[in-house]
Amino acid sequence: MTRVYLADAMPMERSALRLLVLGLKMDVVGESGDWPTTLAQIAATCPDMLLVDWSLLPVEANLALSQVRISCPNDIKIVLISHLDTRQQAAVSAGADAFISRSEMPERVAEHLRVAARSLRSLRKQSKLAGYNLHTGA
Repeated sequence: MTRVYLADAMPMERSALRLLVLGLKMDVVGESGDWPTTLAQIAATCPDMLLVDWSLLPVEANLALSQVRISCPNDIKIVLISHLDTRQQAAVSAGADAFISRSEMPERVAEHLRVAARSLRSLRKQSKLAGYNLHTGA
C-alpha cells in the first residue's frame, strides 16, 4: 500500500486530499500545515509519497525538496500542488516528481496520484530484480 504524507496549510484542503487518498486505497501516514513540521515528520514516517502545497515550501524550494529526499531513506515521490499552472515547470525544476493544479477536477487529481503510485511500484519491482532494497539501500 502506498504511504502518503499530506502537507497543506489549509485544513479543508488537507481534508479533501485525505479523502481522495483514502479513496484510492492509499494510507495517510501523517499531515501537517507548515514546512518545519513536515520536514520533521517526513524523517519519522518515511512515506512513499509527499503531497505538498507549493506555498508551504521555503524560498529555496529545490533545497527544501532535497532535504526531504535526504531525510527519507526510501525512494519518495514528491507531488507539488498549486493553484497556478504556471508553477508546473518551476515545481519540476525544483525537484518534484509531479505537479497537480488545484483547479483540476478530483478525478484528474486521483489519476495523477495513481500514476505516481504505479511508478513507485514499478521502481520497487525493478529494484528487487536488481537485488537492491530501496528501504535499506542494500
